[in-house]
Formats: sequence, structure tokens, C-alpha cells
Amino acid sequence: MEFFTIQLLNGISYGLLLFMLSSGLTLIFSMMGVLNFAHASFYMLGAYFAFTVAQFAGYFPALILAPLLVGVLGALFERLCLRRVHKYGHVAELLITFGLSFIILEMVQLVWGTSSVDYRVPALLSGPLFTLYGTQFPMYRGFMMLVALLMLVVIWLLLTRTRIGLVIQAALTHPETVEALGHNVPRVFMLVFGGGCALAALAGVIGGNAFVTEPGMAGAVGSVIFVVVVVGGMGSLAGAFVASLLIGVIQTFAVGIDTSLVSTLSTIGMEVGPDTFGYALWKLKISQIAPILPYLFLVLILVFRPKGLLGTREG
Repeated sequence: MEFFTIQLLNGISYGLLLFMLSSGLTLIFSMMGVLNFAHASFYMLGAYFAFTVAQFAGYFPALILAPLLVGVLGALFERLCLRRVHKYGHVAELLITFGLSFIILEMVQLVWGTSSVDYRVPALLSGPLFTLYGTQFPMYRGFMMLVALLMLVVIWLLLTRTRIGLVIQAALTHPETVEALGHNVPRVFMLVFGGGCALAALAGVIGGNAFVTEPGMAGAVGSVIFVVVVVGGMGSLAGAFVASLLIGVIQTFAVGIDTSLVSTLSTIGMEVGPDTFGYALWKLKISQIAPILPYLFLVLILVFRPKGLLGTREG
């Protein structure tokens, strides 16, 4: 029971961090139809900007300033670069964001170096939140969960209960009508793209010190973000939330299980012998195959439900 409860809490906190990352990408795709390949790079920029700002102003100002700075950079990129290639289709948009990801990586290495930086959890949030079955649950993980849930509520209220949210949703399906009513549709899209990048940066501020802030952090989570978006359903914010929690919990439990597939199957009465096809694979520990589970989940979703869990469009 102790293992189950602690792993469940850790899985939910990791899943909520994945949601913070994937929500910005989901919004950009649902509103603009752009699959931003550099999204994880903005996550990395958020962590590095927060590290620098925190050295001068403290962690909590960095929590606000870093996403704002990254959001401005994202909006400028949309205005000066992405908008110019939009007329050439999705391939051009994908390629320009792909190139941007490498530019950001090289700039990060030039400014902050190739090794990890000493970006730490603030002292105010470094203690245990509570003790369960003799195991302490970190206060900072609880803070991560709180920020992610608050972000979900704010996004939902913004899109469904405000005038700007209605304009954003209308600009997606009827841009000519929205423009005829006096709204600047390109500016709306620029704000959406900048806002999505700011959400990624917020995840970087929260996750950079919980894990590690180094140049490879974008590559480590970049592919998982796309898994979450596809599994949840392209453009579905609710789907991204569900998929993030599922993947976070499944992967966390798998990492903590230090038994082989052979032993697991034998406990439920299924015997796998040396003459079984692929016996070497069956002998692998579940913790060893944990990194591939999200991608296995992705393949199964694409085979049996291409629209994703809560999506409405295929691909």
C-alpha cells in the first residue's frame, strides 16, 4: 500500500508537469494548426531564464518574469518568421520550428555552457509536505501540482468565460468573419503562439529545479510531449490532461517495479520458459522497459483510435 500510494502521488505530479508542457503545444495546434517542433526548447529557455533571474531577484519573481520573457520571444518569432512561411503549408512551419530548436540549443550552450547549472529548489519549498507510511512527500512536488491545476483552471476560464477567449476560438473556424468585425486575426494568432511558449516556459521554471537544468533537457522531454498530444487527441486540452496523467502514472509505476516480466507473469499463473520466443526480452525488468512504454502507448492509440482519447481530428 505504501509503494502504491507514494508512486501514485509521484506519477500524478510528473503527469501534471507533462500537462503543463503539452498544454501550450495543444493550444497552438488547436488554434493555429501549427505543430511547434521547438516547443520543448521554450521549456528549456524557461528553466535557464528562471535560473538567471533567480540569482538576482529570487525564485518567485523568476516564476513570473521567465515565462513572460519567453512568451515575448515566441510572439516575436511568430510575427517575424513563422507568419511568413504560413502560406507554404505545414511542412514549412514544421521545418522552421525544427531549425529554431537547434538555434536555441546552440545559444543556450554558448551562454550557459554545455554542463548543467545549479538551479535549485527555493529554501521555502524544500521541506517535506507531509509524511505517509514513513516516507516524506516533497513540498515542491505539491507546489508543482498546485501550479499545474491553477494553470488548467485559468486556461479554461480564459477560453470559455472571457471575450478574448471567444475571439480566439472564433478566429480558428471563421477568421474572415472575425476580421470583418474589427479584430486583428494575425495579432490574435501571435498572442496565442506567445502564450503557448510562455506555458512551456512556466513548466521549465517549475521542472528545471525539480529535475535538472542542462542543454539536453529539451531533447529528454520533447518526444514525450508529442506522445501526450497525440494520445490525448490533436488539439484537445482535456485529452492532453488525461493523457499526461496516464503516461505520468504508468511510467512512474514502471520505473519503481524492479521485477522481470517472467516473474510478474508467473505470479498470475502464466509460465514463460527458456524455449519461449524472445525469452531474453521476457527476462528484462519492468523498470528497464519503462522508457519505451509511452511510445508503445502511442502506437496502440494510433492503431486502435487515431483521433486520440478525446480528440476530434485524425493526424
